[in-house]
Amino acid sequence: MAFYDGTKLLSLKDLDGNTPEIYISTSNRSAGKTTYFNKWVVNKWMKKDEKFCLLYRWKYEIMDVADKFFSEIKRLFFPEWEMTEKYNSDAGFTYLYLRHETWEEPKCCGYAISINTSDQLKKYSHLLADTQRMLFDEFQTETGAYAPKEIIKFNSIHTSIARGNGKQVRYVPVIMISNPISILNPYYTALGITERIAEDTKFMRGHGWVLEQGYNESSAKAQSESAFNKAFSNNAYLQYSAQGKYLLDNSAFIEKVDGKFLYLCTLKYNDKHYAVKEYTEKGILYCDDKPDMSFPIKFAVDTESHEINHVMLKRNSLTVSNMRNIFEAGSFRFKNVECKDVILKMISYY
Repeated sequence: MAFYDGTKLLSLKDLDGNTPEIYISTSNRSAGKTTYFNKWVVNKWMKKDEKFCLLYRWKYEIMDVADKFFSEIKRLFFPEWEMTEKYNSDAGFTYLYLRHETWEEPKCCGYAISINTSDQLKKYSHLLADTQRMLFDEFQTETGAYAPKEIIKFNSIHTSIARGNGKQVRYVPVIMISNPISILNPYYTALGITERIAEDTKFMRGHGWVLEQGYNESSAKAQSESAFNKAFSNNAYLQYSAQGKYLLDNSAFIEKVDGKFLYLCTLKYNDKHYAVKEYTEKGILYCDDKPDMSFPIKFAVDTESHEINHVMLKRNSLTVSNMRNIFEAGSFRFKNVECKDVILKMISYY
C-alpha cells in the first residue's frame, strides 16, 4: 500500500513566497497522515533535540496521551523506545518523555496541551519556551463540537509559545491534520479557505499557510473492498471516509443566480453580513455575501451578532417559519456553502 508522504507539503512556500508557519494536511481516512507526522516530529527530536507540542481540543485528551500518540509509531518505527508522561496540574499541560532501552533515565521530548485551557497556559508559557513545532491532529471534528471561541484560544496558545526563549516572536510552525469534515470549519473560515477551496484542489497557498487536500487511492480501494463498508456503501459517512468527500457539506442548491430581484433582508452571523433576495420570476429566494447595508431590515442569526439595528430572529418566529417552509419546498438557492450554512443556522434556530 502507498501511504501518505508529507514531503511536498513541508517544502511549499506560502502565497508571499515565504516559509509558512501553518501546514494543513487533509485526505481520506487511513491514508497515513497521522503516522507520518507523529514519526516526523519524533525524528526531529531524536536528531536535533527539537521538542514538539501536541495540541488537543479538550483537557481530558491530554491524559494518557503517551500511549495514544506513540503506540503505533513505536510498533512500526521505534521498538527500542518507550514514551511516558507527567501531568502538571498547576500549568494544565502534560510533559512527554522518551527513553531508549539503553538509557537509564528518560528525556523530555515535548508537551501536550489543550486549546480550551489557553488562559491557564498563559501564566506558564515560559515552561513551553523550547517548543520548536506544534502538531494538531483532528483539527476538524465530526460532531461539530469546537471549543468556545476556539480560533481566539488557538491564536493565544501559539502567541504564548512563540514569544518565549528570549524572543518576542519565534518561528513555531503548526502542522494541522484532519479528514475532510466540513469546509465551514472555523479554521478554514478564519484563513479564507472556505471561499477558495474546490473539490479538485490539491494544494493551496495563503498568507502564512499552505494546504494539501489529498486522496490516497490505495486506502480508498482497501476501504471500499471491506465487507463491512460494502454493507453501508450508500452511507454518507463511508463516502467521506473512503472517498475523501467532506462529511457535513452538501452542494445541493448552490449556484449562481442572475436577474432582477427584490431585496428582503440582511443577516448577520459570525460577525459577517449576508443578503437574502427574492427572484420573483424564478420563484426562489437567494442568499449571497453581497449585503446592502443601507437596507433597514437586519436580523442577527446568533446572539454574538446582536447589536444596534439588528433584530434577534428569536423574536421573529414568523420570518424563521417562512424561510423554513421555502427551504423545505426546495426554493432556496445559495452562492456558496457558507451562505447555505447561514440559512441552515437561521431556520434551525429553535
